Amino acid sequence: MSDHPSERPPTPPDAPASTYAPVERASVKSLLQHPRYRHLRLRALLAVSVGAVTGVLLTSWRLGVTFAIIAAVADTVYRARTVSSVPAWRRASAAERRTEAQLKKLERNGYRTLHARAIPSSEAQIDHLVVGPTGVYAVDSEKWDKRLPVRVQSHRKLFHGPFNRKPRLDEARWEATQAGDLISKALGREVTVVPSLAIYGPPIPWRILNIRDVDVFSGSLVRKWITKRERSLTTAEIESIYRAADRVLPPRYPE
Repeated sequence: MSDHPSERPPTPPDAPASTYAPVERASVKSLLQHPRYRHLRLRALLAVSVGAVTGVLLTSWRLGVTFAIIAAVADTVYRARTVSSVPAWRRASAAERRTEAQLKKLERNGYRTLHARAIPSSEAQIDHLVVGPTGVYAVDSEKWDKRLPVRVQSHRKLFHGPFNRKPRLDEARWEATQAGDLISKALGREVTVVPSLAIYGPPIPWRILNIRDVDVFSGSLVRKWITKRERSLTTAEIESIYRAADRVLPPRYPE
């Protein structure tokens, strides 16, 4: 979710029909000039610069080429680990990016993730839907003012400073329930989606606490919250649930 509960990223306007240009055969040069491939131009510039400097300092063109390749590979690995799969103008908050970075590390363990997925016929959004060996999870990411304390009352009320976050908990629970119902209908069997609220900013005075049927915890604990549960899904089940979720929960910001 966004840094403020009421904030939503603006929806880009559709291009008027009159703006479409005739289709032309794309050349390698025109493709590389496209903004989408800016990272490739920067990577090439980095590799050439590193190779040239190294070659001059070490007086060896072979070492220059070697270091150029190393620089290109290092940049590729860095971008794969840090760059979001959601374009920058479509991202709702820094909190979502931090959660997404954590969830990427789960992919090697058989987990599948979908980001920024809409609940049909509503304005609601699941920030991150995770399907893996331990179950199916809806994670909503929140960045709250770190100057205001977080507290809970009677395990039913969540407060951030003087603000009662009951509506936010109810929203997270409703989103997960809707996602579970849609996936279950698509597969013809019951699938439960566990709702959660990952909070960044203020310190959370507990590890994981269930409030109004929603697990609430510090954003840094997302991976532990998911992986410490018992395994309940096979690889085939994970794939079928993931594919069904991808069909019934459309991207909030489609390409």
